[in-house]
Amino acid sequence: MQREQLLSQTVKHIDIKAYDVVGLVDAMAQTAFQGRNLGRASRIYDLMLQDKDCGIILCLAGSLFSAGLKTVVYDLITHNMVDAIVSTGANIVDQDFFEALGFKHYVGSPMADDEVLRELRIDRIYDTYIDEDELRICDMTIAKIADALPPRPHSSREFIHAMGEYLDRYAVDRQSVVLAAYQHGVPIFVPAFSDCSAGFGLVHHQWYKPEAHLTIDSVKDFRELTQCKLAVPHSGLLMIGGGVPKNFAQDTVVAADLLGFDCAMHKYAIQITVADERDGALSGSTLREAHSWGKVDVVMEQMVFAEATLAFPLLAGYAYGKGSWRNRSARQFAKLFQGANLPNFGARSLALS
Repeated sequence: MQREQLLSQTVKHIDIKAYDVVGLVDAMAQTAFQGRNLGRASRIYDLMLQDKDCGIILCLAGSLFSAGLKTVVYDLITHNMVDAIVSTGANIVDQDFFEALGFKHYVGSPMADDEVLRELRIDRIYDTYIDEDELRICDMTIAKIADALPPRPHSSREFIHAMGEYLDRYAVDRQSVVLAAYQHGVPIFVPAFSDCSAGFGLVHHQWYKPEAHLTIDSVKDFRELTQCKLAVPHSGLLMIGGGVPKNFAQDTVVAADLLGFDCAMHKYAIQITVADERDGALSGSTLREAHSWGKVDVVMEQMVFAEATLAFPLLAGYAYGKGSWRNRSARQFAKLFQGANLPNFGARSLALS
């Protein structure tokens, strides 16, 4: 097949607003196995949205946006159903920012000849294709943004905020998670920021600006996310996948404790994963295991062992359909970081109005 034929059918993003799944998910809650777990998890998410003292952190791992879940997260942001995001870089840069520049992901096949794809400059994400030439444009756009920023250490949140500012001016597709987060005061953290298209752009930036370049400070990320945790009496975690985003968000409780704050464990926690806990891998470790570390309370926690493209739209659609977000005050955690490089870390000064 020719390159144009392989890159012809685009992936379509799921619109949770288009379907009423509340009755279905409530019915699943009365069944067994992962149906029951998903039903309980959906109700816990609705409880987070009802809790006026709760800040919600969404954790994203894996290739979610290339798989059609970008609009799900976009809707969570625009309907005030999430307050901060911790993600792998691929979702935020290679997939969301990439599409905001006007590019697409395409329906492919896991049975494709990968040598042919390489020769055609087509990258494969299981059954999805992406144009390598367009990815290079994404890389160089990141380099362009870096060139325009002060040559000092930045948190990934700061850099992604600058990406949002760029998209506010130049986005082709404005249904973007990065742009929506910028507009709604939702900070995005990518602890392993160089492990994505951003890394290529930043390497280019540092290579050609050896005397005056920016760096990404992951410790600053950790401090800033901890500040978000301290800004509210309670917190809830909604984790899609595991890995670094999951642990990064959970660890804010321990960080706050080490800094001398009386910080409550995450009151609510949900994880959707297909990983196994028996090999000690972080992606499969249960939330009850996290309780032993003092990170997560076990009263309102639920593991859902299911693949994200199946479970996440149902859970998000349920919470949207229940409508608790309509009476929820926006946290706008991004305001915590306006006007200062090193915000005051006093416990009371962190409270949001």
